[in-house]
Amino acid sequence: MQNALQIVYLIPLLPLIGFLINGLGRKHLSKSAISLIGCGVLIASFVLSVWVFLQVKSGNVFTANYFDFINVGKLKIPFAFKVDQLSALFLLIITGVGSLIHVYSTSYMQEEKAEHFGRYFSYLNLFIFSMLLLVLGANFVIMFIGWEGVGLCSYLLIGYWFKKHEYNKAASKAFIMNRIGDLAFLIAIFWLIAKLDTVSFDEIFTSASLAKLKAYDISIITLLLFVGATGKSAQIPLYTWLPDAMAGPTPVSALIHAATMVTAGIYMIARSNILYSLAPFTMDIIAYVGLATALLAATIALKQNDIKKVLAYSTVSQLGFMFLALGCGAYTAAVFHVMTHAFFKALLFLGSGSVIHAMGGDQDIRNMGGLSKKLKITFITFLIGCIAIAGIPPFSGFFSKDAILLSAFVKNPMLYGIALFTALLTAFYMFRLLFITFSGKFRGTEDQHHHLHESPAAMTIPLIVLAVLSVIGGFVGIPEVFIHGGDKLGEFLSPVIAMQTEHHVSHATEYMLMGLSTVLVITMIIVAWYKFRNYQHTDAKGFGKVLENKWYVDEMYEAGIVKPLKKAGTFFSNVFDTKVVDGMVNGVGRLVQYGSRQLRLLQSGQAGNYILLMVISMVVIFAIQFFLRK
Repeated sequence: MQNALQIVYLIPLLPLIGFLINGLGRKHLSKSAISLIGCGVLIASFVLSVWVFLQVKSGNVFTANYFDFINVGKLKIPFAFKVDQLSALFLLIITGVGSLIHVYSTSYMQEEKAEHFGRYFSYLNLFIFSMLLLVLGANFVIMFIGWEGVGLCSYLLIGYWFKKHEYNKAASKAFIMNRIGDLAFLIAIFWLIAKLDTVSFDEIFTSASLAKLKAYDISIITLLLFVGATGKSAQIPLYTWLPDAMAGPTPVSALIHAATMVTAGIYMIARSNILYSLAPFTMDIIAYVGLATALLAATIALKQNDIKKVLAYSTVSQLGFMFLALGCGAYTAAVFHVMTHAFFKALLFLGSGSVIHAMGGDQDIRNMGGLSKKLKITFITFLIGCIAIAGIPPFSGFFSKDAILLSAFVKNPMLYGIALFTALLTAFYMFRLLFITFSGKFRGTEDQHHHLHESPAAMTIPLIVLAVLSVIGGFVGIPEVFIHGGDKLGEFLSPVIAMQTEHHVSHATEYMLMGLSTVLVITMIIVAWYKFRNYQHTDAKGFGKVLENKWYVDEMYEAGIVKPLKKAGTFFSNVFDTKVVDGMVNGVGRLVQYGSRQLRLLQSGQAGNYILLMVISMVVIFAIQFFLRK
């Protein structure tokens, strides 16, 4: 146990050390040294995470208390790490996928100056440290510290190329929209402290503590936590920051917006599943918001022409699927999709980075085409990612998405129908992206065509590893309908996440649902192939124009929220602040000045005046004494 306590804190500490060394020494270290430190600390964390995972798998679950972070009266909040099945799984995802992205970055960011190269890797390491703190925290306060840390790092990484004003705006947008959710999360923490005098998971999720909470307490706390999750995990209405966050370098998109940060909300709700299971109203809201987000983002992705924007809206849509699963009580299915999504979405983002690298920085798929001939490894791995996200068996996305669709079917067949339609849209827009980019004739410039080449090994090896994981990653959650005892992931997570109540769906119905979704997905892929294999650009019209402009949601936010706030700010600045606030302050000053001028006249220096005032004062005092006092 002592060895485990010592090793666990090293997992987040190593990336923090990497951040400090690369950050402070960025002007003195070579790119090779920066790469070695940045990647080395994370690979070491991954190795330690594997060891911890094996310890947990053998039954060694524990909470490591290091010191009292806050100790005031009844309230004691320790700086503690909770090592159990859920945190061990997330440790593997964060450090494993994170290590591959770090290795990929050593080549992708090679053209940066050594100083900025060091700054980039220090931010990446700090982000991983914050994310590890978030999932290891044994209470909501330590989780919140990591939660805020990833928000800060997302701001730094999205605005990495800070000389471009629009990138700074995208970074600010992400930071500000996340603050909205973070405020709700913070209020939920204060509510728990007020009611239970604790924020530790081991104390909150007990029968004794839950008995102290009334039904409306549980509903309000869970709703507030969900609002926090909508900010971090980009759900309606706080989703618009994520597509704009593509301003950051492509490996950043893969790390933050595919594998880690955006899944923080899923992790938080899965960790609090005992609380959420007691709040059916909140669960319904989560399901419907998740489904609406999945559908909205999928429709927008149909008409996007920036390769990273398509993947960004795809991420928002897939996160919607995860929230749908959470709302249906299928917590394990949501976590399963987090894992498989980390594999295939990181693969797709890094694949898009390989394409952008070959295209000399151009991200517009209308200028691509025929790239499969020049970028064979990128094409094959990107194809695997598309098949996985489309949900074709036996690729990883099939098993996790099937679990989500089944949970929706059990809750409400209408939810299932909309979710299935959204899954079909996913297959269509992903293969639209694939065919426009890799098939047909090249539509770029002659200079771009001459520059086309496969990426170096530091970029292609992570692609291959992620492609393999995208193929085999789903076999940890094979449905019972195929193999009895095949759902190893559900079995592993069962001590933390209660297995979903037994659904009354026959094996024949399950087979029918799987077959239906698979046939329809393949049909959509064929339609996409016929439509886009020899793509020629035409301007979007009618409804297509609405989708291309993202349903004008940003414009509505601008008109309905941003502009009124700016006008209100201008009014308060120019009118209220100047006339009222400053007027009151200045008025007090003028009143004091006027009063002092008048009182000064009393000090005339003439004795006769002073005697007169004394006599008048005596007369007034006698008058008060005799006539007014009773």
